[in-house]
Amino acid sequence: MGLFSKKDAALIKDPLADNNPITIQVLGICSALAITAELEASIVMSISVLFVLGVGNVVISLMRNIIPSKIRIIVQLIVVATLVIIVDLVLKAFAYELSKTLSVFVGLIITNCIIMGRFEAFALGNGPWRSFLDGIGNALGYAVILIIVGFFRELLGSGTLLGISVLGDPIEKTGLYALGYENNGFMLLSPMALIVVGIIIWVQRTRNKTLIED
Repeated sequence: MGLFSKKDAALIKDPLADNNPITIQVLGICSALAITAELEASIVMSISVLFVLGVGNVVISLMRNIIPSKIRIIVQLIVVATLVIIVDLVLKAFAYELSKTLSVFVGLIITNCIIMGRFEAFALGNGPWRSFLDGIGNALGYAVILIIVGFFRELLGSGTLLGISVLGDPIEKTGLYALGYENNGFMLLSPMALIVVGIIIWVQRTRNKTLIED
């Protein structure tokens, strides 16, 4: 049967499209609005959630038979808080300026509905391998949306990608700016992130009619 069965592969593929945690389940949308003005911040937040959710799902799965039901939420919070602290310390050690940009939003991973939801809905009832795949799949689904939103917000709002100018120099009026193009400052505001997410949802539901019926 190999390493991946069809059900295992679905745990990775489904959250990337028709069961996306942001566009379909409408979870974790706060960070999609707050930190996607820069593509770099979107990528780092995505990697952070990938680590926390992947490892956290495995830890909760391994502990699922010894966690008393009455304190399971407390245990889940302790696990995710520990992993978030590790992420925060790594960012401060290797990407201090970016850690200041993300600041409180890294800490808010602890309360991310996607993470707590997967702990509760999947990791507590499945083995470590399937829980790991579920965590990776949902984190990747979250990451795809964050990166798409971050890409368009930085490109249209600042004319850069990863801090590198790709449309020309707005001061020297080179590239597209020589043709009269101007950066759209509204793209750097949080409401525009909501509009971009809305467009993604519209495209997704137009492509898959069953989502409209649901």
